[in-house]
Amino acid sequence: MAIYVIGDIHGCFTALETIFKQYIIQEEDTVVFLGDYIDRGPNSKGVIDWLIKNKEKYHFEFILGNHEIMMQTARNNHDTLKDWLYFGGAETLNSYKIGDDLNWVNKIDKSHWEFIDSCKPYVEIDDYIFVHAGLEKGKNLEAQNKYHLFWKKFEIPEKYSKTKKVICGHTSRKNGEIANFGHTICIDTYAYGGKWLTCLNVETNEYIKANNEGRVKKGKL
Repeated sequence: MAIYVIGDIHGCFTALETIFKQYIIQEEDTVVFLGDYIDRGPNSKGVIDWLIKNKEKYHFEFILGNHEIMMQTARNNHDTLKDWLYFGGAETLNSYKIGDDLNWVNKIDKSHWEFIDSCKPYVEIDDYIFVHAGLEKGKNLEAQNKYHLFWKKFEIPEKYSKTKKVICGHTSRKNGEIANFGHTICIDTYAYGGKWLTCLNVETNEYIKANNEGRVKKGKL
């Protein structure tokens, strides 16, 4: 049983589907998703529909991203809606065919809100810690603040643990390449920007990349 991790999807449904169509990931494997399922890309609704549909078939773990937080905040505070729309929320609402409907919260299926609300701040499996943005050195997981977990850009992350490897997204690598620091691996490879969505086997360091045109690239760190 392998452990896979998939980076920031950002509405790139074709890239997500293409990875699974390689039939490398098996139903008994664990797949951790690093958050930012929505915004910026063309089909956020399709991404969440697919994740909900397939989460019973596979062993999926879902981490919360800062874009889901922005959507949650906009749901509860209309003053923040404009910010979310600017940072990709407009594309998300378009994928639901909602547009500028002021009743947008109720136009989104309840199961999608439940999905977003159920996402975790981090996941720890064996020798790996999975998190959206990163971790603050010297603090236990339970003591991590939201800024480090979801928002801080870790261009060159510090080593968090002597024994655990951190796998993260959020800080997009606009060259489309995985950033491997040894103690930390960042796999946000800029899917919505025309580069790749990355799926990494954390035990073998083999990866599959797919883009939103359906092209595939395979390799090993």
